[in-house]
Amino acid sequence: MLKIGEFSKLSRVSVRMLRHYDDIGLLKPVEIDKFTGYRYYKTEQLTVIGRIVSLRDMGFLLSDIIKILEIYDDREKLDFYLEKQRKELDALYNETAYQMMLLDTARKRLRKEQTMNYDVSVKTISERYAATVHMTIPHYEDEAIAWQILMEETDSMNLIPSEPCLVAASFLDDEFKEENVELIVWKTVKGTYPDTEHVKFKTLPEVKVASCTVMGGYEQLTDVYAAVIAWVNENGYKSAGPMFNIYHVSPYETQNPDEFVTEVCYPIA
Repeated sequence: MLKIGEFSKLSRVSVRMLRHYDDIGLLKPVEIDKFTGYRYYKTEQLTVIGRIVSLRDMGFLLSDIIKILEIYDDREKLDFYLEKQRKELDALYNETAYQMMLLDTARKRLRKEQTMNYDVSVKTISERYAATVHMTIPHYEDEAIAWQILMEETDSMNLIPSEPCLVAASFLDDEFKEENVELIVWKTVKGTYPDTEHVKFKTLPEVKVASCTVMGGYEQLTDVYAAVIAWVNENGYKSAGPMFNIYHVSPYETQNPDEFVTEVCYPIA
């Protein structure tokens, strides 16, 4: 048999951790000297401690490892635990990757400019004829669903873009919605065309807006909205309808978010 010190050296697990494993019932010594309190282990237990270390390195909790060791020789049951852990780690990886992306974006914006200043101006957008899709989407990031419908149902019409061609999305809810977001997407065109199941052609009225055009990814738009609304309030204007975004350069033209050009429009009176 091996004294705890020898077992620790061979297994590369500290004596402190071996004592902890004993206390929680994960790996108990085969014998404890009643007079000295020394713990003794069998050589065969090196295999068990190897499994424990391997499972721990995979991210399993010690409480789970106790259960897994009981079924370790059952390949099917062991694979169930391994696959379950893989899925949990995959979800954690995706969440971490998203958080890293947000951090990188924030740092990039900080390096680009010390203060986030947005230029707001008042303009009038003339009456315009447009292909429109009015629908409810699951979440804001699902806006592409509406655009896909518009493109698919008008693909055979050979729509002639107006000059300039405005491509925009109007958000109709009075508040932020975590789900079931109502919007209208629209694209200005020349000529007249028949309606389809979801695409309606209509003349949109002239509108006066507080406008702010920004370049870069959509993650900055929340800050832009706040800046525009603050400007509207500070300059004595009132809201006169749902805000909308005009996509001058969008993912349709480029896959590089740094090249996106978006005009935030807030109808005012």
